[in-house]
Amino acid sequence: MRPPLDDQQALPSFWRSAAGIALLVVLVVGGFYLVTEYTAHVFGALPYVLVLACPLMHLFMHRGHGHGGHSRNPPSNDDEQHRH
Repeated sequence: MRPPLDDQQALPSFWRSAAGIALLVVLVVGGFYLVTEYTAHVFGALPYVLVLACPLMHLFMHRGHGHGGHSRNPPSNDDEQHRH
């Protein structure tokens, strides 16, 4: 296990790089275009997006809750300290 990094040693985030900012700008402009030009289509798809968001959030957001590592061995004391 690696020791925690200080703020000065932290690796830069993708979203703070030039490519990340450019991608963010393209996504914002594309989203604005979709909403202004295709409002009826966007709002027509909104119920389906909400229904699909529920299982996707369940799959991707439950990673850190310790649901994936079911084993027959009980967790060690060290594992319990890192989980909380």
